[in-house]
Amino acid sequence: MPHRATLLGIPLSFSGFPLYPLAAMLMLSGCQLSPSLLGNDAPSRVDDPMASAPPITRGLDAAGLSTLLAAELAGQRGDYRYAGQGYLDAAQRYTSPGLAERATFAARFGNDAALMESAALRWRELDPQAETPNRLLASLSLQRGDWLDSLEQRLAIARAGGNGEIATFAEIAVAEEAPLRLLAQQLRRYLGEPDAAQREFHSDVLLGTALIEAALGETQTAQRYLNEVEQQAPESSALWLAKARLALETGDHRGAQRAAQQGLNLAPDDVRFILMLAQAEIRLNNITAAEEQTNALLDSHGGNQELRIALAQLYLEEGHSEPAYRLLQPLIGQENVPNLVYFLMGAIAQSQDEVDNALLYYRQVQEGNEFLPARAAAANMLIDDDRLLDARAFLRIERMRHDAYFGDLVRLEVQLLDELSRQEDATALLNRELTRTPDDTSLLYMRAMRAWERGDLAGMEQDLRQILRTEPNNADALNALGYTLADLNIAGRLEEARDLIERAYEADPNNPAVLDSMGWVYFRLGQPNDALAWLESAYAQMPDQEIAAHLAEVLHSLGRSDEARELIERILQRAAYHPQIDDLLERHPELRPVRAP
Repeated sequence: MPHRATLLGIPLSFSGFPLYPLAAMLMLSGCQLSPSLLGNDAPSRVDDPMASAPPITRGLDAAGLSTLLAAELAGQRGDYRYAGQGYLDAAQRYTSPGLAERATFAARFGNDAALMESAALRWRELDPQAETPNRLLASLSLQRGDWLDSLEQRLAIARAGGNGEIATFAEIAVAEEAPLRLLAQQLRRYLGEPDAAQREFHSDVLLGTALIEAALGETQTAQRYLNEVEQQAPESSALWLAKARLALETGDHRGAQRAAQQGLNLAPDDVRFILMLAQAEIRLNNITAAEEQTNALLDSHGGNQELRIALAQLYLEEGHSEPAYRLLQPLIGQENVPNLVYFLMGAIAQSQDEVDNALLYYRQVQEGNEFLPARAAAANMLIDDDRLLDARAFLRIERMRHDAYFGDLVRLEVQLLDELSRQEDATALLNRELTRTPDDTSLLYMRAMRAWERGDLAGMEQDLRQILRTEPNNADALNALGYTLADLNIAGRLEEARDLIERAYEADPNNPAVLDSMGWVYFRLGQPNDALAWLESAYAQMPDQEIAAHLAEVLHSLGRSDEARELIERILQRAAYHPQIDDLLERHPELRPVRAP
């Protein structure tokens, strides 16, 4: 879909239990960075956020002095973006790492990711030994999904003798389904460097490589790396966690048991080892022993509620619902029962074919993160039980009970009907609910996207225009309509498309989808030079294949075909499914890279 619209982020295929991860996940939010990413000395909150930046030195000409004075004044009045650009301009004129560092501080407090990256690159150029710019660049790359660049920045830190936190990066990469084979190639090249083993944090790189190799099924290679880490850092709890995981994956449950116990001895409060040890006992079919052990662990942790819930999830994932029930049942009836408990109790009842009992539990999940997944699970359960009418009645009642989720529940039912190939029923439901709530922008947007999928441009435009009558600055609607007009290259409507996208940009200037649309409409208007900067900025923030296809086409039109091929090659390596790139290569076969699959 060209508008990058997620209609509803609920998984509808119900295979097993949609349970939550056992280990805590590192979450990244937008382009905002915590002060720790700029080094331990960066204050979390100070009156002057640039007070710790390097002072401005002497030796400036008139233009340089003017630039720095303007930047300093902008910083004092809180305009950190302008200040950051000023310091960066000065850093381009003068070879002072301090100016680039000051620009990075300012850009960071101005929450300008593109400027922050430019400043950090200049800082690294002027001071190649500085660790902070590489760490910052690695974090920015990770946030926008550029795994390869993030790893390269981290390896640069490791080459300089610092801690690139490769093991932590590898954990996230495995969990987020990053391009692991390409990451493994980078790591293997690093480990093949003559002096790699002499660097201070070599064991961290070995550990990260082992995690990725294990995820790729290269268990013998992973085990060899872990054995090396054990020789160098036997007291590393991360080592024993990795060894326990690898043992479980290879069916060595006794080995997993020993490794988890060793890790628990080193880090007795680390819940991951408790869970790993319990998992090993379960797979050894020592259910009674596992329960005795987990109960003892619960007693030693004061009956910790979160641990109890995590252990119940573990038993469920391993197919043992009775121990999961015994863990959760004491929580029922207490005050402030977490939603996740009701969700899991519903899953337990469902696994025992107690459909109506499961439905009661799912309905007790209140507003919060588990609300929609619980309704999706309940509806799917009823459908699997050949009770479609009951599923639809359930969702209708839930819409009446929970006004705040009205639109979400309508969209959920529409998606369920679509998956059952009942598009007419889905359309009738959407039309009926919009008759009752004609200004519901979320439902109007959904109907507009469905019209686009059918090739009904008039229907799509009608609903998007209705949204804009209610919300004139709705960036999604402005961008969707503007982009569609530009992408279809409709004669006489390109200026209108640009106006719509410009309004979307005013409403949401940091949205990479809007930046992409801006670049694309300029290209359609025959202004590829103007298009290039917009598309480069969009791709820097969101390196997906659609933006890449647009950027490659613009580069090709400007005579920079080699760069376009390199970009296309990167996308082909990272993604198995790339329809936008395929479409571009069909129109411009001369852009196909030599090494393309």
